[in-house]
Amino acid sequence: MDGIWYLERVSADGSTARHDLLDWPFHVGRDAAGNTLVVVDMGLSRRHAQLAQDPAGRLWLTDLDSTNGSFVNRERVKGAALLKEHDVLHFAQAEYRLRWRPDTALFEAPAEPDKTRLVQRDLSANFAPQEPQFLELLAGRGLSGAIQPIVQAQGGALFAYELLGRGEHPELPRSPMQLFSLAAVLKREAELSQAFRDLGIERVAAGLPGTTLFVNTHPKETFEPAFVDALVRLRDERAAVELVVEVHETAVVDVTRLRELAARLKDLGMRFAYDDFGAGESRLVELGEVPPHFVKFDMGLIRDIDRASPNKQKVVHDMVRLVHDLGAVALAEGVETEAEAVVCRQMGFDLIQGYLTGKPGPLPPSSAA
Repeated sequence: MDGIWYLERVSADGSTARHDLLDWPFHVGRDAAGNTLVVVDMGLSRRHAQLAQDPAGRLWLTDLDSTNGSFVNRERVKGAALLKEHDVLHFAQAEYRLRWRPDTALFEAPAEPDKTRLVQRDLSANFAPQEPQFLELLAGRGLSGAIQPIVQAQGGALFAYELLGRGEHPELPRSPMQLFSLAAVLKREAELSQAFRDLGIERVAAGLPGTTLFVNTHPKETFEPAFVDALVRLRDERAAVELVVEVHETAVVDVTRLRELAARLKDLGMRFAYDDFGAGESRLVELGEVPPHFVKFDMGLIRDIDRASPNKQKVVHDMVRLVHDLGAVALAEGVETEAEAVVCRQMGFDLIQGYLTGKPGPLPPSSAA
């Protein structure tokens, strides 16, 4: 297939630049003489690496015995390495992504030699070598989730579930924290958050109708119009589930926008919760200005609360009373022992969530299964 390979890089101002691979072999190095791509940085050797095509049209990277190395997807090249589209290449610390376009007519003239001066010593991470797999995940391949019970502090009756995102793509991490780290590199955190919600709500609505379901949000999407639009769609399509929208503690910084979001959620018939309360700043001002329906106390406050000092226990107890005074429900996260649960009940917590009362379990099976 006719086309052209090119290298893509991120400039200091965040814009992208392209370097077309038009002449073979394509040499990268510090010297202007003899190199197609000149990178002015002392970390590069004078003649650092070569890219070349074999008779079958495959692309290879050869390190020319450089001092600081050439890397493919952050693995140092010893000799030559076969390349594929979306590979992330480093020549010392200079980072590029390999791309392919089948229509050469759409290309502009080759870019000027790269004069970027790089100063960082570790390999940069402007590009993610697993971007194709991540896009597959967003499309549904390997996307999964779990639900963890939330119970009444007194009596232990089931009150709700929290929806938790999980990954099962064979080439990606399973941990949601690692997946969101990858999403941050790609600037797709909101898309990943929405994908987890869409899948989980669909499965819970079909398998556990009538459930109250707490759903997480990412701080980057909380106040975006697209987020509310998605909630409208979920309400209309998945009416069998009663949603509680969790607003992360780090997003609770703008009272005006928070008040607007609370009004929109009220119009949609949805309740909301402040998540990870007490993890950083307690946001007491926002708590008073825009009281939520639920306040989820961070597990850092709850862990070993039975062995905490009297002063810490008093602080947490007073915070629970404040939540109640505002008409909200106090939920203790991360309860793992009966001793912790006893103290939480004594403090007046209404709800408990944690391994003591239920570990995360699988989503209901898909109706297509």
